[in-house]
Amino acid sequence: MSVKKLVLAGFLLALGFVLPFATMQIPAIGSMLLPMHLPVLLAGYVCGWPLAMLIGFVLPILRSAVFSMPPMFPTAIAMSFELAAYGFLTGFIYSKLPKKTSSIYISLVVSLLGGRVVWGIVTYLLMGYIGSAFTLELFITGAFANAMPGIILQFLVIPNVVVALERSGLLENVRKRAFS
Repeated sequence: MSVKKLVLAGFLLALGFVLPFATMQIPAIGSMLLPMHLPVLLAGYVCGWPLAMLIGFVLPILRSAVFSMPPMFPTAIAMSFELAAYGFLTGFIYSKLPKKTSSIYISLVVSLLGGRVVWGIVTYLLMGYIGSAFTLELFITGAFANAMPGIILQFLVIPNVVVALERSGLLENVRKRAFS
């Protein structure tokens, strides 16, 4: 594991830690922008799936422990599995595809769907543990309807940042090591 990858992973973890402060300043949709998701998704492309999965799992729990946001149960716990799935899926799928712009979108779509399914399963189990219902309607609302501004932001930001970093040559050495 290279020092460059570790530094990038640390930077993305820190970004995920502080980015919610900026988005919460937007009253109507701040939490709907899913600010912790962006650095984890980027980590999959930049650092590879092992580090991205670790960042995704640790970030919500660490942020909850330090700032009490998101609430630990059930939100941060469910998010930790969801974000770990995002990190794993983006990094793993992208590593198996040809390095084209379309591959960024394919891995992003698959990871967003997979992560939301993981979130739904974990939330269902956690809510069942405390005797609350988690219906299909609640899943659709939480995973897609309320998250739509964040999903749109992810599709606007992630591919453009990844392409820009690759074109600049900043990721070439990292990517070779991350996916080899």
